[in-house]
Amino acid sequence: MGKSVVIDYPEDVNRISTSNPEVVDYVPVSTREILLHAKGVGAATLVIWAKSGQRNFYTVNVDMNLEPARKLIKETFPGEEIQLNGSRDALSLTGLVSSQGVADRAAALLQPFAKTIVNSTRVKALPADKQIVLRVKFAELSRTHTFQFGVNLISTGAANTPGVISTGQFSSARPSVLSGTIPGSNTGTNSNFSLTDALNIFAFRPDLNLAATIKLLQQQGILQILAEPNLVTSNGKEASFLVGGEFPVPVLQGGANSGAVTIQFREFGIRLTFNPLLTENNTIKMYVKPEVSTIDLANAVSVSGFTIPALATRRVESNIELGLGQSFVIGGLIDDRVNETFAKIPGLASIPLLGQLFKSRNENRSKTELLVMVTPEVVDPMSAGDPKLMPQLPGPFLHPMMLPNGMPGNSGVGAGAPATKAPAVTEKKDAYKKISPTK
Repeated sequence: MGKSVVIDYPEDVNRISTSNPEVVDYVPVSTREILLHAKGVGAATLVIWAKSGQRNFYTVNVDMNLEPARKLIKETFPGEEIQLNGSRDALSLTGLVSSQGVADRAAALLQPFAKTIVNSTRVKALPADKQIVLRVKFAELSRTHTFQFGVNLISTGAANTPGVISTGQFSSARPSVLSGTIPGSNTGTNSNFSLTDALNIFAFRPDLNLAATIKLLQQQGILQILAEPNLVTSNGKEASFLVGGEFPVPVLQGGANSGAVTIQFREFGIRLTFNPLLTENNTIKMYVKPEVSTIDLANAVSVSGFTIPALATRRVESNIELGLGQSFVIGGLIDDRVNETFAKIPGLASIPLLGQLFKSRNENRSKTELLVMVTPEVVDPMSAGDPKLMPQLPGPFLHPMMLPNGMPGNSGVGAGAPATKAPAVTEKKDAYKKISPTK
């Protein structure tokens, strides 16, 4: 379509006729030359009469000019096996392509060339997806330090005065019974005190009617958690896992079941979610989300007799690109807290040396550090003939038992049982070898 052809007729032409001028039109150039124009896609019959009375029939088929479209397809998809054919006002795509996306883009590219595009391409069988293993190491170190100091003085009647001297920061003894005679007299007066917390040191002098409770406590604690989970997934597929547990949470219902309580479970522990994508540059683009959560009873909430614990959570979300075998470290997740409470009795606490007895102090310090190291690797599945990986035992499962006579025995043979001697076994094997050829 769109091209012209010249027919050299052997005789002088008298008349020309075409069955479909919209497909093929003609122009007589001379008495023996006829110019044909392809105007539309289709078929037409051309009849030529010579002056001698001879007539000839020509069947003309006009197809689309597919060379520009073929050139465009070849330049756009140089590595694809795409064939292009045309029929009237439709184009047909055949061949083998690497993906469905290539087939769809090729069909869209040919929309200006024809009204109808028939996409009959086939997609090549894709190779097995690469398997990506993510090696993660969680390292958490928690340090706690507690220091408490306080002194409570108790007089059960010293200087004829029952009483208590305390900063109030730590619990002290309280008088429970005070009895005397009327008119007031020291003789026969009784004083009873109740101790709810003897603290760390308790001293009482009955002859002086004087007691003291001292709280002097120092605590240090270290908690170390190390987890090394490994997770395998296919290229471009998200994977996740959780090592931990679930705790129940009561939930009040509404509507028709208003006031009813149901139980739902919340997850906690070490969680990892990641989605790797292997790029053409032999790198791995990865969305990774590690999380460490623990139950926090210090911030628990009590509702209708139910104790609902809180969660202490450390979570990281990141999008990174790494080479095979490279690692990245998520560090700096440090939580350092200091809580100090100080109390004193005005005046008495300012006395040199003795003023320390009228002061109390409570100091709590906690420091937590979390380190996460992530290493992605590409692994290939094992073939059927490859040796299978087995768990490595730290030692042999059963050691051979040595009998009292020094001969090796079976693990099921007792110390007093007779040993099975090696020569007897050898004789049985030799006898079997002699019988075998005659079978």
